[in-house]
Amino acid sequence: MSDTRIKPITMPKWGLSMKEGKLAGWLVKPGTRLSAGDEIMEIETDKIANVVQATEAGTVRRLVGETEAVYPVKALLGVIAEEGVSEAEIDAFVAGYVAPVLTGADEAADGASYEHAMLPVGRIRFARRGDGAAKIVLIHGFGGDADNWLFNIDPLAAVATVYALDLPGHGESVKSLPEPTLAGLTKSLLAFMDAAGIDAAHLVGHSLGGAIAMQAALDAPGRIKSLILISSAGLGREINSDYLTGFVRAASRRDLKLVVELLFGKQELVNRQLLDNLLRYKRIDGVEAALEALSGAIFPGGKQAAVLAPAIAKSGKPTLVVWGREDRVIPVAHAGALGGAARSEIIDGAGHMVQMEAAAEVNSLIIALIGAS
Repeated sequence: MSDTRIKPITMPKWGLSMKEGKLAGWLVKPGTRLSAGDEIMEIETDKIANVVQATEAGTVRRLVGETEAVYPVKALLGVIAEEGVSEAEIDAFVAGYVAPVLTGADEAADGASYEHAMLPVGRIRFARRGDGAAKIVLIHGFGGDADNWLFNIDPLAAVATVYALDLPGHGESVKSLPEPTLAGLTKSLLAFMDAAGIDAAHLVGHSLGGAIAMQAALDAPGRIKSLILISSAGLGREINSDYLTGFVRAASRRDLKLVVELLFGKQELVNRQLLDNLLRYKRIDGVEAALEALSGAIFPGGKQAAVLAPAIAKSGKPTLVVWGREDRVIPVAHAGALGGAARSEIIDGAGHMVQMEAAAEVNSLIIALIGAS
């Protein structure tokens, strides 16, 4: 029987395909007293760098992992335990720790992490996690893809069946857009729900994805159980037009870095691998045209064309609004656009990508709303 007084610090699994990560640095030392949410270590993957936060209180008793070393997912990197646990007990725990090994079934499931659906607009890529009765659909923003939910999809899958799709024009979905508008993207979202057999769902939308979620709630109210709007478009006119123009036009790593840094409060998260992944996407045939068409229709003249806040405030949908206080793309003042019709949470130290920068807090807020809906 495992000793519940001793908690392992392990290499996290972020997203659908992560097998290993590099321990970039420790942010604690033996003897550090942790509270839930405290930052423990920095991890780098082939997609992004981020910090790992403590999920519960305790005292750091042992650091096992070495900085700059690469470890598989779930490898033991450190130990948290109360002061009453002896050093001998810690030694025994470290010596006896065995990282979970992927079984054949696990490997097969991981290989099928990404699925595809044929919609009227074309072939859409999506991921599915969990098997809960509640259904959650994660909708990324302009220029993003399902990997924008790297730090959210698995934690949310503990309480629901979670879907994350690449919108048309994005990721590995179809790049041609017959209707490159908010209405067109919303139709594709609802068509995806049809194809995936989702009768009704909680929609979590980031940035442009938030506007799509709101439009879906207005177009098909019976199918939307609640709205979680993260740094959402559709709540006001203002948006950083320099970001939109810069992202569409950026053709080099240097140009893209200047733009992508606007997304994060913690700019150290913008590493070379993240930029290279974005550049590969932007160089795919059809991507530039799709982004230009979407930007021109949804953000004409550097403003948001659709302000959905009044209609959503009257809809009666349970709604949570989450924003990073350091957002430099959409003003944090938009977080209050729904007034008393929504719960609004502003998270310090995070920017536009708050769901990545403060994942543990955002995940807890989403789970709480879904549980109350």
